[in-house]
Amino acid sequence: MNDMSPDHAPRGDVFSDSCPSREVLKHVTGRWGVLLLVALGDGTQRFGELRRRVGGISEKMLAQTLVWLEQDGFVQRIAHSMAPPRVEYRLTPMGEEISRKLADLAEWIEDNLAAIVAAQGRPLTG
Repeated sequence: MNDMSPDHAPRGDVFSDSCPSREVLKHVTGRWGVLLLVALGDGTQRFGELRRRVGGISEKMLAQTLVWLEQDGFVQRIAHSMAPPRVEYRLTPMGEEISRKLADLAEWIEDNLAAIVAAQGRPLTG
């Protein structure tokens, strides 16, 4: 294990195929990672709340993506010892930072959707 503090660690290089930043990039920028990070930007949520909020995600992909985001240090899983068990998810400070950046991207896409769809040569549907 490296004892180097994050402030003194070498910078990642997402263009290098051997850099671990590639895996983090995949977790964050995959469809489900983006949507979950943006959804959690609204505050702490339970698994079922996230599943309802992010249309089309399966329980398996939701669980897997939350594990990846937790391992990467963006999401904190909070298990409350009660009956029935209650688990919540919230962003860490790093997660809050990346969530804001991804929310800006998602908002830009929504704001420019008509132009994007027109460039694709297809009609804008629901």
